[in-house]
Amino acid sequence: MAIPLNYTVQVQEGWVDYNGHMNDAEYAKVFSKAGFQMMLSMGITREKLNDYNYTYFTLETHICYLKEILLGEKVQLEWQLIDFDHKRMHVFFRMKKEDGTPVATSEQMVIGVSSETRKSASFPGEFLNLIEEAWMTHKELDKPKEIGRVIGIKGRNAWKRSQAFQFYRFWFC
Repeated sequence: MAIPLNYTVQVQEGWVDYNGHMNDAEYAKVFSKAGFQMMLSMGITREKLNDYNYTYFTLETHICYLKEILLGEKVQLEWQLIDFDHKRMHVFFRMKKEDGTPVATSEQMVIGVSSETRKSASFPGEFLNLIEEAWMTHKELDKPKEIGRVIGIKGRNAWKRSQAFQFYRFWFC
């Protein structure tokens, strides 16, 4: 189980697509805003970011859509720190309906950045201490089964591509 965020949203009319459910781009926005709430939950505020002339960027994200969310439904978010080093955090978010049903997950790699140079930079000492403090709780949690998933198609077509490669390699290499 991940750590609940103080972040709940209700699906707005402009978020719904032609399928009658929340558009995939809106999931990304909600998860992005959850990232800000995650930082706040650790004590990393905009004021502190400004004081250190520091910020953070998302390097990579992988969203899994598990169930539909319809207009007017509310979702709550939770997060888990999977790993970290001196300038990166591997984090996981889970979006749930009010009844606790998981509807989406987002695995992200976040990197610290100097606002001055716009390049990656080590977390300021205060931030690293706050992240380490969060880690003391999160390291005891079971890793979500969704971590590290890879997109791919298994089965007959994947086998045919593999065979075609072998043919190409045999005849042309």
